[in-house]
Amino acid sequence: MKKTVQNFTDKRLLTVAVVTVITILLFLFAIFRDNSRTITTKQLDILVKKDLIRESMLKDGYLYVKTSKHIYKIPKQAVDIPRFASIYPLEYSKNYIYIFSILGIFSILILVIIYFIFFHKKHNEELIVLKNSANSISSSKSHETKEDNKIKPIISDITFKDVAGMKDTKVELQELVDFLKNPSKYTKIDIRLPKGVLLAGAPGVGKTHIAKAVAGEVGVPFFYQSGASIVEIYVGMGAKRVHELFEEARKNAPSVIFIDEIDAIGKARGSMGNDEREATLNQLLTEMDGFDSDSAVLVIAATNRVEILDEALLRPGRFDRRIHIPLPDREDRKEILQLYLQNKRHHADIEKLAIMTVGFSSAALSTLVNEAALHAMRDGRKEIFMTDFVSVIENIVSGKRKILNLSDEERQIQAVYQSGKALVATWVDIPYEMIGLSNTIFSDEERSIQSKSDYFNMMMVYLAGTASTEAIYSQRYSIASEDLKKAKELAFKMIEEYSMGESIFPDKKEAEDIMIKALEEVSAMLAKLESVRKNISNYLLVNENIRQEEARELLREIF
Repeated sequence: MKKTVQNFTDKRLLTVAVVTVITILLFLFAIFRDNSRTITTKQLDILVKKDLIRESMLKDGYLYVKTSKHIYKIPKQAVDIPRFASIYPLEYSKNYIYIFSILGIFSILILVIIYFIFFHKKHNEELIVLKNSANSISSSKSHETKEDNKIKPIISDITFKDVAGMKDTKVELQELVDFLKNPSKYTKIDIRLPKGVLLAGAPGVGKTHIAKAVAGEVGVPFFYQSGASIVEIYVGMGAKRVHELFEEARKNAPSVIFIDEIDAIGKARGSMGNDEREATLNQLLTEMDGFDSDSAVLVIAATNRVEILDEALLRPGRFDRRIHIPLPDREDRKEILQLYLQNKRHHADIEKLAIMTVGFSSAALSTLVNEAALHAMRDGRKEIFMTDFVSVIENIVSGKRKILNLSDEERQIQAVYQSGKALVATWVDIPYEMIGLSNTIFSDEERSIQSKSDYFNMMMVYLAGTASTEAIYSQRYSIASEDLKKAKELAFKMIEEYSMGESIFPDKKEAEDIMIKALEEVSAMLAKLESVRKNISNYLLVNENIRQEEARELLREIF
C-alpha cells in the first residue's frame, strides 16, 4: 500500500510539473511571437493619409506602426524615417519586453507555489494519512524511526512516600526495589530477579500508582502500556507493539514495564478466542521467556480479574509473584484522606471520615474529597466542612458501581459474618491472606490433587458466615449470596464431577445432603468457639481486616 501511495503522489507531481512547463512555454510564445502584418510603401502612405496610425516604433530593422485594430511592419530602408518621424513620434525598443517576460515567468512560478502550499495542502494531508496507515500495517522498522510513534519511557517522580496506605504491598515490593538498585548483591549469590509481578485488586485501589512508585524509588525509566491499547485493529500490530515495548525496555535497562488491564490481552486461550489477541498474548509470553533476570527489566502487570487469565501467564518464570492489593482499611483510608486534603483548607474529622468510607477505594476517596471541595465552592466557601462530605457521599455511594458504605448496624452484621469465616478458615487450615469487613482474599495455593476433606473444609468456610449470623441474629442476610453460590457449586462438583458421594453414580440429592452436613458441622464448631469468634468480630470492627496469623493468636488465647 505504501508503494501505491508513493506512485500516486509521484504521478500527481509529474502532472503538475508538465502543466507548469507548458503554461510557461505558451506564455513565452505569446510574448515573443511577432503577429504583425508586413505592408508595402503604398499601404503605409494610405495609413498616413487616412491618419490611422496611433503608435510607431523602430525595432530590429523594421518600422512598426499600430492602428486601432492591427500592427503593421515595413523594412525601415523602404521608408524616409526622418520625414515619417516629423509626422509621428518614434519609439525605440529598450528591451522592456524582456523584463516583462521575466516578471511574467516569475508570476507563474509564484502561482504554482501558492497552488502547492494552499490549494494542494488538503490533498497532501490525505496522502499523509494514507501513508501513515500503510506504514502502520507494514512490518518495517519505520515505526521506530518516527519520534511521534516511538514508545517513550517516563522517569517517575512518585516514590513510596507519595503512596498513602498499602503498607503490606510496599513491604512486598521493597525487595524488588532493592533488586533493581543493587542487582549484583543478588546475582553474585545466584539469586535471580523475578521477571514479572502481577498486581491484583479492585479498580481504583492504586495499582498504577504503586507501579510508578517502584520505578520512582529506583529512578529507572517507566514504560506504561494498557492491554487495550496494545491490541490494535490491524492484524499483527499488537504483537509488534509488544516486541517494541520490550526492545525499548532492554535498551533502557534497568527499567520497569507496566501493563495495565492485562486481562485485555491475557484471557485464557480457546477455540472461540480472538486470533489477534492470542497472537499478542503469544508474543508477550515469548518476550518474557526471551530475557534473563540479569537484564534488570521488571514487568509489572495489573488486573482485577485474575481468574480469567491464561494459565501460561501465571506459571513460574513469567509472573513469578502475585500481590493482592485490597481495598484500604481504616488506617489506610486515614492516610489517603490526609494526603488528598493536605493542600486544602478543611475542618474535616479524618477519623470519622475513615469510618464513614468503609469499602472506598483510593480513587473513590479522591473523588469524595474533590466533590466535597466543589460543594463548598458552590456555597461560596474556601474551606471544606464535614457537612460537605455528608452532602456528596451518597452520590458516590449510589453510583453505577456501588461502593460499600455501612451503617453502624450493618458493620456489626458484617463483622459477625466475616468473623465466622475467619475463625473456621483458621481452624480447618484453609489459607487466606486477609478477611475484612468488605473483602476476603484467599491465598493462591495451587494443588493438583484435592481430597474430599479439602473440598468439604472449603465448603464449611463458605457456609461459616451464614451459620454465624443465624446463631447471633436467628436469620440469614443477603451478604451470604456469593458464598452460598460457591458452596453449591462446590457441592455439585464433588458429587457430579469427582464422584465423592456415597455412590459412584451421581445423585443430585447427595449434593444437598453434603451441604446440610457441612452447615451442621460448622454451626457446632462456632458454638464451641463463640468467645474466639466474638474476639475476632471485635477485632474486625476496630481494624476492619484480620490476617490468618492474627486469628491464630486469638485462638491460642483460649488453648
